[in-house]
Amino acid sequence: MKEYSCQYAAEPCTRKVPIFAALSDDDLSRISAMIKHRKFTKGQPLILEGALSDTLYIIQRGHVKLSKTTPEGKEQILHILTNGDFFGELSIFNSDELSNFSAYALKDTNICMLTRTDMERLMRDNPDISLRLLKSVTKRLAHTENLAQSLATKDPEIRIAYMIMELSDKYGKQRGAHIHIDLPLSREELASYVGVTRETISRKFSRFEDSGLIELIGNKQMLIIDPAGLESYMGY
Repeated sequence: MKEYSCQYAAEPCTRKVPIFAALSDDDLSRISAMIKHRKFTKGQPLILEGALSDTLYIIQRGHVKLSKTTPEGKEQILHILTNGDFFGELSIFNSDELSNFSAYALKDTNICMLTRTDMERLMRDNPDISLRLLKSVTKRLAHTENLAQSLATKDPEIRIAYMIMELSDKYGKQRGAHIHIDLPLSREELASYVGVTRETISRKFSRFEDSGLIELIGNKQMLIIDPAGLESYMGY
């Protein structure tokens, strides 16, 4: 697969990634020259669970899901990432680290990649990057803990309400009194995210619609009509 320097990309990812936000234009240009840029098609794996990696992956444009395979052989989605997000940071700190998840492009996606060697050099020269990485890892850990807590409840409606509000926070756009979401996942993937069957999530979506909480527009769009009503399912 063709790789080329992010330095020549129309929209360098260094300007979009929070961990590089405090750097000067000269530093950003230097980092861009180190980064390799690749395109992945929808459904293509970026990395597979259990593989060795020495790369930090930065999403320039697109959507990526991180998932694990359960002991029963089912997919459990851990995170949904989009423009400016990154993953693979644990491999930067531990050279023997195996990936504990698989990553797949949810749509045609542009990725910028930075090797461990280059990241180590950058962190030595710019200690603030290490602090920002740590903050990002901590935030992601908090998300994983919230996901585990959500999955632990036996009530699928609570889990689905939690997922909808999370998608709203990440992808929602205010449209008048409502929140519009372009759903990044299929029905089957949404079901995998909250640990239910596809039939269950379709049934619960219909119930939320009948209750005036949401409105579905085809299979890939949703309007949140009553955010407060959804939050009541989550105990807020």
